[in-house]
Amino acid sequence: MYHVEFPGMGLSLTVDPVAFSIGSFQVYWYGIIIGIGFLLALMFALKSLKRFGVGSDGFIDCVLVGLIFGIIGARLYYVIFKWDYYSQHLNELFAIHNGGLAIYGGVIGGLAAACIVAKIKKLPILAILDIGVMGFLIGQGLGRWGNFFNQEAFGTPTDLPWRMVSENTDGIGVHPCFFYESVWCLLGFALLYLFSRKWRKYDGQIFLLYLVWYGAERMLVEGLRTDSLYTPFLGLRVSQILAALTMIIGIVLLIVFRKRTVKSADRILQPAADSVNVSNTLPKTESAAAESENTAAKAESAAAEGKNTAAKAESVAAESENTAAKTESAAAESENTAAKAESAAAEGENTAAKSKTENGGEQ
Repeated sequence: MYHVEFPGMGLSLTVDPVAFSIGSFQVYWYGIIIGIGFLLALMFALKSLKRFGVGSDGFIDCVLVGLIFGIIGARLYYVIFKWDYYSQHLNELFAIHNGGLAIYGGVIGGLAAACIVAKIKKLPILAILDIGVMGFLIGQGLGRWGNFFNQEAFGTPTDLPWRMVSENTDGIGVHPCFFYESVWCLLGFALLYLFSRKWRKYDGQIFLLYLVWYGAERMLVEGLRTDSLYTPFLGLRVSQILAALTMIIGIVLLIVFRKRTVKSADRILQPAADSVNVSNTLPKTESAAAESENTAAKAESAAAEGKNTAAKAESVAAESENTAAKTESAAAESENTAAKAESAAAEGENTAAKSKTENGGEQ
């Protein structure tokens, strides 16, 4: 139980890290808040799949594997850099309900595992990273309030109006670093969501913007915290080093890929548009085919009529030839008859001449 005050704002409240108990089993607000953040992030991700061109098949596998390895990575990261303590308290290695989860370890472990599953499932890895980091911002923005209930992740002394005082701060006003990061992450989610709706050009662009956005905040706020993890050499804050590196990498890659315009959603939507065009074309094609069939039928009918006409013409020609032959035969017969008539006339004349001769002789 903690008595927390914000003297400059006139606020005072009592905070119990334990939400409720079931027998001897205690349920902490830290776990509940992280669970709520995870569910909200998952809901957002599932609603965003289509817009980012990611199929739902296999995505849940990415989420579940990413969640498991995210928790493992967060705890492992924290324990490694606090090994001086945990090597003497091995029984506390898995006591995550008391805190001790490093965000960067969770991000690295979760994203790495999710990417491996995405590769196996043949999902667009960069698009999944875009969705994943916006989900992280939701989870981080809410999850930091778990630090508030555990009264951890606060900063150095300050006299600012929003300074926080509790038993864990030894009664001294300190920076509420959990609050700074919560506001920064939720604001970052809102801005990246808006960017993804209006200006996103390629898969991975939101991920790179996340590296810059979160890196800038963490590099600054980590410098205020009193519970930072340090490197075993030079005494540098681990999170500040990672924040600076990721921010620089993000800026460089954003510049390098500034002209890139490749999105998985485009590859999915284009075939769909082509299908719509094909479906609209099919009725026209069927109509044209029907018209072609009608034209062909008419052509066959005309050809049949042409054949009938040709047959009739041939019949008429044959009849004409027969008539001509008959005419020629009749003409030949007429000529024969005329010849016979002329022959008969000649015989008649000869007979008449003979008759005159005979009559003259008799006289």
